Amino acid sequence: MYYCIIGIDNPDSLELRQQARAEHLARLHQLRAEDRLLTAGPFPAIDSEDPGAAGFSGSLIIARFDSLADAQQWAAAEPYLSHGVYANVSVQPYKAVF
Repeated sequence: MYYCIIGIDNPDSLELRQQARAEHLARLHQLRAEDRLLTAGPFPAIDSEDPGAAGFSGSLIIARFDSLADAQQWAAAEPYLSHGVYANVSVQPYKAVF
């Protein structure tokens, strides 16, 4: 089943995000290599594809896991969480219809 992992950024965390980005992307590449990643990307803090210094307000990852507990465990190891980018992370089941 798919699960939505939603991370909400701490204020002024753009520099931390940039520092942890390679580690974050490596985990997403692994999900993609395992054909488990549906989509992933950040929420720009302003209405722009390139928000520049405004940064981001969070991120969305939709990926397949065996269970909610597995998705939560994966999310708990998210580098953006351990490096202080995310203030919190939520995980919920997602049913892809289209």
